[in-house]
Amino acid sequence: MNFDLLTPELGLCGTALLVILADLVVERKTVLAGLSVVGLLVAIGLTLWLWGQGPATAFGGMLVMDQFALFFKLILCGAAILVILSSVDYVSKFPRFQGEYYGLILFSAVGMMLMAATRELVSIYISLELASISLYILAGFLKDHRSSEAGLKYLLLGAVASAVLLYGMALVFGFSGTTHLDKIAGMVGSLEGLGANPGLLLGIVLMVAGFGFKIASVPFQMWVPDVYEGAPTPITAYLSVASKAAGFAVILRVFITAFGEPAWLSQNWGMLFAILSALSMTVGNVVALAQGNIKRMLGYSSIAQAGYLMVGLAAVGRGPGDFIGQSSILFFLASYALTNLGAFIAVIAISNKVDSDLIDDYSGMARRAPLLALALAFCLISLTGIPPTAGFVAKIYIFYAGIKQDLLWLVITGVINSVISAYYYLRVVRVMYLGAPAAEEGVPSSGALRTALGLCSLGVLVLGIVPGVLIGVAEAVKFLMP
Repeated sequence: MNFDLLTPELGLCGTALLVILADLVVERKTVLAGLSVVGLLVAIGLTLWLWGQGPATAFGGMLVMDQFALFFKLILCGAAILVILSSVDYVSKFPRFQGEYYGLILFSAVGMMLMAATRELVSIYISLELASISLYILAGFLKDHRSSEAGLKYLLLGAVASAVLLYGMALVFGFSGTTHLDKIAGMVGSLEGLGANPGLLLGIVLMVAGFGFKIASVPFQMWVPDVYEGAPTPITAYLSVASKAAGFAVILRVFITAFGEPAWLSQNWGMLFAILSALSMTVGNVVALAQGNIKRMLGYSSIAQAGYLMVGLAAVGRGPGDFIGQSSILFFLASYALTNLGAFIAVIAISNKVDSDLIDDYSGMARRAPLLALALAFCLISLTGIPPTAGFVAKIYIFYAGIKQDLLWLVITGVINSVISAYYYLRVVRVMYLGAPAAEEGVPSSGALRTALGLCSLGVLVLGIVPGVLIGVAEAVKFLMP
């Protein structure tokens, strides 16, 4: 057993335990955030070290350490760092539980990192539950009415989704006699048509439903608006980025490795994701138009963004040997992480001051906090897909992948939905710049929050102007195939 491959996860587990213990003896609670960030930076360093070691497997092939897994580990650790930095101001709402808060973020990151690195169904499920249980607790961490409702809804609906996913895995296991993705691929490759094994196809559909809950895809998105509104805002940001990234990582791993062949099977699940993509884009953007709460608006925006990402999944299904679909998803996820975290970090700072998440209460914010308003406006422009931002390049890239696989109808749907989204994104910008301020006092924020927001905004700008480096990395990332 090669425990060297688990060093990033083991390091984060140790850091989480250290943070919880330090909370008992340390009076300056900002030290806990510092310890968490240091642990995540060490995990990033260990991940980069593993990148240079080459692909390898451990635990009988259950754990794989290839460039694909390591790429997602870097995204997840980076997202966790930005969320922790943005939480330094927010944790004053629960001063007695800061150690548990940071510890749960780290434990959820461990689960999501393992999701990207496992290729065995039981291990995938255990990793998913490690991440999910931590997030269920974090969603209800404020312990007020809305937060408790968010935590309970997330727990109950998540439990149903997990049961559906597990039932789908059981059907796949029943057909193939194995839970290893590479061995499942060997059994599936002998099928000769849709009617060859209805039980297997039902298992695949149920797995799509279970994973669809994780990425907030229609029609499995019912938890998003209430959970996003009620959860602590840094956790909402974390859910919108890290959970989605881990979900897409495990979907790519499972469907390319286990169900990439025969061609008729991959084309059918590709078309299933294309239909879910069109539905997610349309429902997410249309319902977002009517939202007056910025967290709910960004929640429906997250559903729409999942739809754009599934254009890449549909392209992968129609051409499993064409890596443009996969690399476009990787680039989109990295860009979306920076963009959405930047938007939420600005929301954290502004909402802490005005004590409201209503868009109307952001009126005149450009005069009270010009830099915060500029950063939020820039990130919303990126989510719309307007140059020169990372979001613009990401949409062009993923739409190109769709066109290359003859999904022009889906790309046209995506373009129309991008135009629709401009209304509600730019409405926030209009309120901040053209509305009258309710007060003249500024909006204070900690240095940690400003650092996180600055990093996000700079990343969105750099990827919008010079995206070539990250595109090159995304195109170079490969699976360790069986």
